[in-house]
Amino acid sequence: MKKSNGRTGRKRRRKRLEGFVDGVNCSHKLEYIELKKWLKDRGFEDSNLKPAEFWETGRGLMATKALRAGDLIISLPEKCLLTTGTVLSSCLGRYIGKWKPPVSPLLALCTFLIAEKHAGEKSPWKPYLDVLPKTYTCPACLDPDLLNLLPEPLKKKAQEQRMMIHELFVSSKAFFSSLQPLFAENTGIIFNYSALEWAWCTVNTRTIYMKHPQRECFSLEPDVYALAPYLDLLNHNPNVQVKAAFNEQTRSYDIWTNSPCKKHQEVFICYGPHDNQRLLLEYGFVAMDNPHSSVYVSPDTLLKYFSPLDKQRKAKVSILKDHDFLENLTFGCDGPSWRLLTALKVLSLGADEFACWRRTLLGDVISASNEQQALDTAAKICHFLIEETQHVLLQISQLKRDKENLKTHLALVEMLRSEDLRILQKSAEILCNLNLAKP
Repeated sequence: MKKSNGRTGRKRRRKRLEGFVDGVNCSHKLEYIELKKWLKDRGFEDSNLKPAEFWETGRGLMATKALRAGDLIISLPEKCLLTTGTVLSSCLGRYIGKWKPPVSPLLALCTFLIAEKHAGEKSPWKPYLDVLPKTYTCPACLDPDLLNLLPEPLKKKAQEQRMMIHELFVSSKAFFSSLQPLFAENTGIIFNYSALEWAWCTVNTRTIYMKHPQRECFSLEPDVYALAPYLDLLNHNPNVQVKAAFNEQTRSYDIWTNSPCKKHQEVFICYGPHDNQRLLLEYGFVAMDNPHSSVYVSPDTLLKYFSPLDKQRKAKVSILKDHDFLENLTFGCDGPSWRLLTALKVLSLGADEFACWRRTLLGDVISASNEQQALDTAAKICHFLIEETQHVLLQISQLKRDKENLKTHLALVEMLRSEDLRILQKSAEILCNLNLAKP
């Protein structure tokens, strides 16, 4: 093999490396060529972005030029958006119109996605359907065994999510059967559980918020969904700021950035100030170094550290429940949250201090011993969660060796748990320093 000049070789290597760091341009791929052509036919012109594959985030959009704060990133015409209006103007419209009780806007969109995917080459939405993920990594789609590796509060929400999809499927069977005249195949085969799960995840993870007027043919759930082809390739970054809204004048969905972006870098938007558990639950991914991330303490874990022999324990738990102090109790990189410490202070009140519970909820200091007991219990809970998280991380590394087919899902849970461990260790350090600082 012919050797190249050293400097040129280094330059080439650097160029390749830079390309890899920034992202690999994918706009030459057939599915993106077809999608851009389809969007252009519907009035979309774009010169700011191109599809690319990125090392950390996977598929996303790359800036074709430097973007400054205040620049319009993307303007997607209404004709490109997939809404309940799109569904009603399709052949499904008349079936939805006469079905009683009315279907929800969410079910209408799910039904449309399944029907169009089944239509294949005949679907006018094929170029968009071709770039949608084939599978999703929301907890509802995880292998049931992996749910046990999730933190308790997230596991509970994931089970609720799975149950919600299951209930939607069972309650929609009769409606799906009513669509039989539209299909040569049996609707039971087309509208099966995995098809609905895929459609539900597509809507849940990819829709933008867009309020539509209430229609009589739909149930009373808010009609606020719109699927936005191409725009939905933009990935989330908790540190960027954007402004997004439907422009009534131009009839397009516009996104402006408040965060500058260099040419060839990935362009991000922010889905909201979500912690990692919420991101995994709703979107199927985890953001590293997420400033909004925290570790939740379940009520069961909290109450484990307080004696069942405490005569006022039942009353204390009732007070916390009535004032919404049993949920959203967290550890963050800045230590235990005010809510968690307040709950601990109420549970730590002595028999002679119990009458002061209202002042405790307002943040008043009741006694030095009450403050100290709350901090000590917070440290114990934090260390318990550290040990539990380390144990789960060991289980995951073992499973990664044994279960090749679950590698992607395991890596995701591992990322979540590793971030949790980092946060808990910082919290433990802060609690230790607080105790050392005490006279």
